[in-house]
Amino acid sequence: MLNVGRLNEGVVLDHIEAGKSMSIYKYLKLDKMDCCVAIIKNAHSNKMGKKDIIKVECPIDELDLNVLGFIDHRITVNIIQNGTIVAKKELNLPKKLVNIISCKNPRCITSIEQGLDQVFFLADKEHEIYRCQYCTLRMSVASSSERVTVRDVTLFSETEKPWPSTLAMRSSTTG
Repeated sequence: MLNVGRLNEGVVLDHIEAGKSMSIYKYLKLDKMDCCVAIIKNAHSNKMGKKDIIKVECPIDELDLNVLGFIDHRITVNIIQNGTIVAKKELNLPKKLVNIISCKNPRCITSIEQGLDQVFFLADKEHEIYRCQYCTLRMSVASSSERVTVRDVTLFSETEKPWPSTLAMRSSTTG
């Protein structure tokens, strides 16, 4: 059995769908942070069968919970202080997403105006539907075990920019 030491101060992301931890690591930009991170993949779970866990030795305010809530709002966020869980934070689908996903509508103003923020609002919480603020294109959230995906949407990281050339390139490679 694998034994990973406990955190003294930090955050534990629990109940992550098995296989999603590396995508979450990327979208939370944990590789850019100067802190210790432990990723446990395919851990046994009575509730889920298999799950991933991420332990991060940093204050919770350094993590973008909007991104995390969008990727999977069912993840449990445990806040650790002095080696014990002091709080559990519930995630929700964010009401507004800015520069987390990009609009696929070629007629949307965001496809033409470089530098315009990609803004989406939660239109239907029950069905996890987001709409572009500018053209109201409907986008529904989905997940796969390979990577974090969104039907009809592209997630982009800090190094990618939501400009038309990037969108054209990504849509031709992702199929």
